[in-house]
Amino acid sequence: MWQEKNNYLVREFVFKDFKQAFSFMIQVAALAEGMDHHPLWTNVYNKVEIKLNTHDAGNIVTQKDRDLAAAIDNLF
Repeated sequence: MWQEKNNYLVREFVFKDFKQAFSFMIQVAALAEGMDHHPLWTNVYNKVEIKLNTHDAGNIVTQKDRDLAAAIDNLF
């Protein structure tokens, strides 16, 4: 579930292994590029943490972030 923390929408995704986590990241990258909205993220082995906010709006959470979060959820 996405949580709003420190002007970001944040969620951690956990996978079976690194290969599945990285495959998910590739899918998110293509999705984000298509929406012209790019996440701040980290990956350690089977975990991917994604943070979203809108730089153009002063680094706050906007509808653009919520739309990308919903699209990411559909991949998971």
